[in-house]
Amino acid sequence: QVQLAESGGGLVQAGGSLTLDCVASGSTDTMNAIGWYRQAPGKERDFVAVISYGGSIKYADSVKGRFTISRDGAKNTVYLRMNSLHPEDTAVYSCSAGRGALTTGDGDYHYFPKYWGQGTQVTVSA
Repeated sequence: QVQLAESGGGLVQAGGSLTLDCVASGSTDTMNAIGWYRQAPGKERDFVAVISYGGSIKYADSVKGRFTISRDGAKNTVYLRMNSLHPEDTAVYSCSAGRGALTTGDGDYHYFPKYWGQGTQVTVSA
């Protein structure tokens, strides 16, 4: 199994920035991608971003152009840099480990989370 630990959440004003960290341990080599999801109270859990060990990246439309995902393979750590934050970005952000693959034809990267961290709260004030 894979264990995941998120950190970096906090309170920030609208327009500000935060960087989230996700450290993976355990059988990380059985997965090939690390992703971020978020969930606000009473709302569905939404996909945010994913990066594969091979460097494929995908973002949700809601964060595209504002968030940047990156990976340090030696540290088994994935970072989510969040810029230009909106109050609508307020949520519990959870790191995931899973598997993904580029689809043939459209070249889109499809990701399927398998393991989850405990989450870290991000609150953006107006």
